[in-house]
Amino acid sequence: MLFRSFTLPSRLLLAALVALISCTQPGTLSSPGSSPLPLTFNADWEFVRDVDTAVGPTFFARTDPSKPWETVGLPHTPRLEPVVTAGRQWQGTCFYRRFFRISPADTARRVAIRFEGAMHEADVYLNGRRLQRHQGGYLPFTVDLTPYLQVNADNCLLVKLNNQDNPTIPPGKPLKDLDFNYYGGLYRPVQLLIQDRLRITDAVESGRVAGGGILVHYENVSPQQATLHVQTEIRNDHHAARPAKLRTVLLNTAGQEVARAVTAAPLLTPGAATAVAQTFSLKSPQLWSPEQPTLYRLRVEVLDDKGRSVDQQEVATGVRTIRFAPEGFYLNGQKTRLRGTNRHQEYPYLGYALSDEMQYRDAWKIKEAGFNFVRCSHYPPSPAFLRACDELGILVMNSIPGWQFFGGEAFQRNSLQHVRDMVRRDRNHPSIVLWEAALNETDMSKSFMDQAHQAVHEELPFPTDVYTCGWLDYAYDVFIPARQHAKAPDYWHKYNKPKPILLCEYGDWEYYAQNAGFNQTAYAGLKESERTSRQLRGQGERALVQQALNFQEAHNDNFVGPAIGDANWLQFDYKRGYAPDIESSGIMDIYRLPKFAFYFYQSQYGPAPDALGFGKPMVYLASYAQASTAPRQVRVYSNCAEVELQLDGKTLARQRPDQDQYSSHLQHPSFTFTVPPFSGGTLRAVAYVNGKVAAEHLRRTPGPAHHLLLRIDKSGRDLTTGRQDAVFVYATVVDAQGTPVPEAATPIRFAVTSGDAELLGDNPVAAEAGIATTLLRAGRTPGTVQLTATAQGLPAATLSVRSVKP
Repeated sequence: MLFRSFTLPSRLLLAALVALISCTQPGTLSSPGSSPLPLTFNADWEFVRDVDTAVGPTFFARTDPSKPWETVGLPHTPRLEPVVTAGRQWQGTCFYRRFFRISPADTARRVAIRFEGAMHEADVYLNGRRLQRHQGGYLPFTVDLTPYLQVNADNCLLVKLNNQDNPTIPPGKPLKDLDFNYYGGLYRPVQLLIQDRLRITDAVESGRVAGGGILVHYENVSPQQATLHVQTEIRNDHHAARPAKLRTVLLNTAGQEVARAVTAAPLLTPGAATAVAQTFSLKSPQLWSPEQPTLYRLRVEVLDDKGRSVDQQEVATGVRTIRFAPEGFYLNGQKTRLRGTNRHQEYPYLGYALSDEMQYRDAWKIKEAGFNFVRCSHYPPSPAFLRACDELGILVMNSIPGWQFFGGEAFQRNSLQHVRDMVRRDRNHPSIVLWEAALNETDMSKSFMDQAHQAVHEELPFPTDVYTCGWLDYAYDVFIPARQHAKAPDYWHKYNKPKPILLCEYGDWEYYAQNAGFNQTAYAGLKESERTSRQLRGQGERALVQQALNFQEAHNDNFVGPAIGDANWLQFDYKRGYAPDIESSGIMDIYRLPKFAFYFYQSQYGPAPDALGFGKPMVYLASYAQASTAPRQVRVYSNCAEVELQLDGKTLARQRPDQDQYSSHLQHPSFTFTVPPFSGGTLRAVAYVNGKVAAEHLRRTPGPAHHLLLRIDKSGRDLTTGRQDAVFVYATVVDAQGTPVPEAATPIRFAVTSGDAELLGDNPVAAEAGIATTLLRAGRTPGTVQLTATAQGLPAATLSVRSVKP
């Protein structure tokens, strides 16, 4: 949901703009008047960690020589973590504080602070008074500051955070035993809300079952018509009763109004809240789907007794219907195979502290890989990631925090509250089709599962379009086991219960644990380390080919039996508490560089591009074209009907896809070619659709390292200033012809020579498979940033990067 809250008397428009600008100045907070957004409150924080944890008067004093306060922006991580963690990530207590002033005019309004993510136990203080404690690092909470503000004087907002092991806070399991890291800090954005006291509530803060905020639901959906139900909760915090009306407008992608209603609310007494229901009939709606993710904008305004708009929120909404059945998943009445992946949200160095743009880039890569579905393993993601899935057309399984841990009464109570808060925060996203109200791979009690399943349906009390899921075959609407939860070679082929089954993980553990069976015989000569799907990019062509074959074999096998779809483990390499190395079964590495398996999945989508241009004809040679003294097999991935392989311009073969045990159920099987011995040359794959060339991919035998090539990864979003946004910078070691040298492990040093930006992490960085990566973070001033990369024996490379305003 896109959350916006503001007042709109036209006479205050100029004041609002002035206030919005002045609020960005260090230490200053002015009334937003009719500001068009909640004020971002992410700059000019002060941070300290590893100090005395008892909060005393010095924490609220501007001059505090006893503590080394550092000025930081949000999102923020308490410590830049090494890519390979020799020890455990940082855990402990840290503090954030921000000084600001409030104007007398704002004392007549409601002033609150909203945290999107604070890991994972937070105590919030204002001017020495503790206002609230919140437990849980993945979901938002709001703190009302109004009664405690000092007018025309400094206010000090202090947040004390503790991310140490706590068995009552999900995920609960000690970090040293956990299969992911949860890092720390104010790692998601913070908003300052200055609102009229007659306002739309926030669903999580309101805490009402199936209430609070704006709740959107569609019925009777078809290409011809749809019925839109909107429920909005408004609250009166004035000292006297207030009448109000709701004006709701639905806008299409062109900004044209397609529906409108003005509805009177009951007279609201002081402190009272009420829900107002509105119904709209839509003609010829544009339906939301992965191929065409059309979004409408729903604008809801609160009007006072003079007809003035005093509060407003907007929701991005998509018209669609879903149905899960034992025989398949249906989107808008069409049977749709869920072709998905799992995603951990961490970055190297920064942990969880990702900007909204970085969240979008991750979603872009998932769509670019050919997936139409993602499981948010194993916790609720950033709202920005869900907005990106809405915009890009990615179906989502939203999940509560949990992995192999079932705590006591307090833990279970907190987990059930997480279920409700997750649904309340995310219920309006058209991308979400499943609610994983279960603790992953955890032996939950039946009572807990019943309550978790019931909680989702209580929060969304609709007869259609609401589905829970869990890894145990009990209580939930959809059964989501991992492939390895059953035994080879049948796995879940013979599952015959009248319940939809979706394989939520596959492709990693069954190979890592050597129980897959199929290609283990064919590759009997491989070492144990070569059989697994856990392959780093730097482990070479053979390892990457093996990983891709494992995923292909498992994905093909998942079509046997009743599974309605699958999600591989996983999109990006990640770190976990119980091991010092990187878990490397991602189809992209932790720096978001693709492995061969990425292109196998990309080949399963298309070749007709969707509305956003994804799914175009593609072809990829899974080889570095290195010299060979014996004939060798080369695998090619393509979504086209035919592929021709050429060696130095001479056609070796032109053929249709493979027909083997790894391809029997795939929409686009791979192509396998035999290449004769050669000492060096150029391989070219040419893909054809209807007899015409549709895509090409060239591989050239690399020569000696000659120079560096620099590039950044935008993935649909420019480097953005003032938001702690960072992009990956890749320095590739290439030969004289510009061919990457995959065996290069050259140390490369990066530098920013001009512009407002900084580099994060290790420097120099050793190249892996010929590529060294760093992170470039924008400052506050937009413009050109000049980068250089240097390596011993190679000429320096330069790159100009443009940073832009939000």
